[in-house]
Amino acid sequence: MESVASMASLSNPSEIARETLRQLAMRRDAPTPDNYRRLYHEIAGTQVSDEAFPDQFVRKLAKRLPRDTAERQRLARQLDQALASGNAREANEALINYLNGLHGNDAQPWNELIGALIRQWEGRQTGWTTARKREALDRVLSASDPATLHTRLQGLVKGWSQTPHADDAAPIAAEQDPPARSASAVPAPGARAASSMPASEAVDRTGLQESLRTLFALAFEDVIPAFLGEHPELADEATHIAATVRQASDVSAVDALNRPLRRYAQRLETTAADDAEIRSGLLDLLRLLLRNIDDLVLDDTWLKGQIEMLREVVEAPPNPRALDAAGQQLKNLIYKQSQLKHNLVEAQRNLREMLASFVDQLSRMAENTGTFHDRIGTVAQRIAEATDISTISPLLQEVMSETLKMQTETRRSRDELTAARETARAAENRISQLQQELDEASRLMRHDQLTGALNRRGLEEMFDKERARADRRHTPLSVALLDIDNFKRLNDTHGHNTGDEALVMLASTVRKHLRPQDTLARQGGEEFVILFPETEVAHANQALVRLQRELTREFFMAKNEKIVITFSAGVTEWVSGEPMPSVVARADAAMYQAKQSGRNRVVVAAPPA
Repeated sequence: MESVASMASLSNPSEIARETLRQLAMRRDAPTPDNYRRLYHEIAGTQVSDEAFPDQFVRKLAKRLPRDTAERQRLARQLDQALASGNAREANEALINYLNGLHGNDAQPWNELIGALIRQWEGRQTGWTTARKREALDRVLSASDPATLHTRLQGLVKGWSQTPHADDAAPIAAEQDPPARSASAVPAPGARAASSMPASEAVDRTGLQESLRTLFALAFEDVIPAFLGEHPELADEATHIAATVRQASDVSAVDALNRPLRRYAQRLETTAADDAEIRSGLLDLLRLLLRNIDDLVLDDTWLKGQIEMLREVVEAPPNPRALDAAGQQLKNLIYKQSQLKHNLVEAQRNLREMLASFVDQLSRMAENTGTFHDRIGTVAQRIAEATDISTISPLLQEVMSETLKMQTETRRSRDELTAARETARAAENRISQLQQELDEASRLMRHDQLTGALNRRGLEEMFDKERARADRRHTPLSVALLDIDNFKRLNDTHGHNTGDEALVMLASTVRKHLRPQDTLARQGGEEFVILFPETEVAHANQALVRLQRELTREFFMAKNEKIVITFSAGVTEWVSGEPMPSVVARADAAMYQAKQSGRNRVVVAAPPA
């Protein structure tokens, strides 16, 4: 191997490059750009220059740099100017200055602040539960600027430190209580407090204490256990505390509950925080699952729509009605998916059979073609060996016969392949048609085909859910039945198509002005039912009057003629335990009364005693 000194005498770049390649092969080095550059400079006797400035990468990086403060804007402008001028050295220095300035904002006393934050987090302040602290900390941590984050954390810690601790709340409240009498009127330590106040005041205070004790017991008997369905041991303990409160007959018995109540409050706070964390984790898992399904699905637009609907439900605040709607959508999705899966399997089976038949046809065609070529070759040889023209005629006849056979076989194979292709097309069209029918069937399963409102089946499902929810929450549920005025005359004058358009227009206007929790359903013909959950009948009456007013503002066109559509309605309040036909019949009777009293009216029907 030649020495480096002898190789350094090379001056022609092409010779240096050739020698570099030869040395790479002799030294068995990997032919990478770095090895080639290092060996090239070694042979040429020059120094290896620094790597080229990554101009494109730095340009992309500069576009994403934060510019939320004046100092960062100034440093970022220096970097932009250096990149625009093409000066790699200045761009490198500007980028380093920006990064140094980025770290300069961290010169805050974070160690003291974090220590204070941990101490205040572990403390128990009045009104600050763990879940509320976590929520406040999450809002503070949303700050992107370190200086802003430090300021917000300082404010949070200061707010926690200025809040009285739970252990000190009772003494503070006692100190802030104004004395009932002046200092000179304070009784001696051994005297009874009741003797120093008027009898009426003592009686009032005793009654107040009894009322507070009753309210406290009711809270632990009814309110707190209602939120502890998944924690029966805590619910039982709340009931036990309520019984102890009811049995307390003097101040000492109530004071004895101080420590058990604090322990119970701590357990309740910990349980609530754990439940909130579990719900948050389950929602995160569901979001991840939806995102994964959305990435896997490529062209099923109906499935993407269902996933988008579920994602909106997950991201929005919890809502029982939204969850009910999402559950129904999922049922439709599962039904549709099972049907499509069955038909896709059937289509795949038909496709396999068609491919097998196609392969058989190709095999027969190849076999027939080979036989035909062999026979034609034999005849051609016999024709070449013929010495008399009279012997050629039968040979030609044989050629024609074999050709006709081949033509017939080819036509039969072509017809079979054409039939298989048509079968495949028919299967594809059938699957596409079935998918459309399934989409329409799932939509019409609970909805009226003409107006898009719920049909009878959908109304029954929603009424059962709203009835159960009203019973559970002890809230009112109002039911209204409305009917288009003079609908028969509209049909007779302008035709049934115009009547259908009027029904669509009415349903669209009503849905537009209803609340999200209200339900519109088509009872049949021109009659519609509206469910007003958590609404007293007087407020439902006002809502129907507003709907009548809005409907009169919408002009309905029939053969270039403006027609005002109106409706008469009856509304009543559902009574607990009452079936749907009974409350609808009562609303129907009120609606008939509105018709008789002049139309475009609303009549309220009182519930049965």
